[in-house]
Amino acid sequence: MSLRPAIFALSLAFAVPASAALPPYPAAFHTQEIETNGATIHVRVGGKGPAVVLLHGYGETGDMWAPLAAELVRDHTVIVPDLRGLGLSSKPAGGFDKKTQGEDVAGILDRLNVKQADVVTHDIGNMVGFALAMEHPDRVRRFVLIDAPVPGVGPWEEILKNPLLWHFRFGGPDMERLVKGRERIYLDRFWNDFSADPRHFDEASREHYAKLYALPGAMHSGFEQFHAFDQDAIDNRAWLASKGKLTMPVLALGGEKSFGDQMAVVMRAGAENVTSGIVPGSGHWIMEENPAATTRLVVDFLDKP
Repeated sequence: MSLRPAIFALSLAFAVPASAALPPYPAAFHTQEIETNGATIHVRVGGKGPAVVLLHGYGETGDMWAPLAAELVRDHTVIVPDLRGLGLSSKPAGGFDKKTQGEDVAGILDRLNVKQADVVTHDIGNMVGFALAMEHPDRVRRFVLIDAPVPGVGPWEEILKNPLLWHFRFGGPDMERLVKGRERIYLDRFWNDFSADPRHFDEASREHYAKLYALPGAMHSGFEQFHAFDQDAIDNRAWLASKGKLTMPVLALGGEKSFGDQMAVVMRAGAENVTSGIVPGSGHWIMEENPAATTRLVVDFLDKP
């Protein structure tokens, strides 16, 4: 199992990203704070029709989904939370295992009177979505996972050996002191090393997310997301052993220069009905690197009966 952003990304690691405005959400969206499961979750909601939930990962917030949300809102109710501890959501002391965060999402759906939704996820959002789908399979109609593994599922132990993933074990009080006031430097490493071309993660986006991760408690919460992976693996293996694989249709998307078709290898260990897809020319940051292709792949899959 190997990630493949390496040579090209490293050759451009010091490139200056172009300046551009962060894509805005359409006026059809509003934001609200939803108290659920011991946290207050910042949620963007817009549109009417079948519900779809978009879950972000590390290094970003729900803001990443604006281009896809703009397309989906035409005929869906689109629900976009910031994960607990990240973005504008509250920073609780605990609950960063993905089983708890899956219940965060279930609580959001309850508050919005949504019984079932399509779920589209990226990075750590994949792990939260997987927990939601395992615990509440009747509430997930179709499931799209993009460019990140799921703890304990498929070749997880081999994935952990990849040296690019040293940050999975980085955290704790001393590490928090190291990055305090240097959040941008730390995050640039992710945006550079995991892009096919770092210039596609533009300066406006970098400044935006660096400010959000510099909020009190945000970096601690981010480290705790990774710290919980061991428990997540235990939970996921127990679910698969007791319940079996997911049965709803699953689309496993990988960036061409990142996880690629290995996403499907991972998900076939956790789901029965898996379609593989590739975001062409993209590294890990699919909405920054190729939003048009990502949007088309997702929309086409969700539009299937």
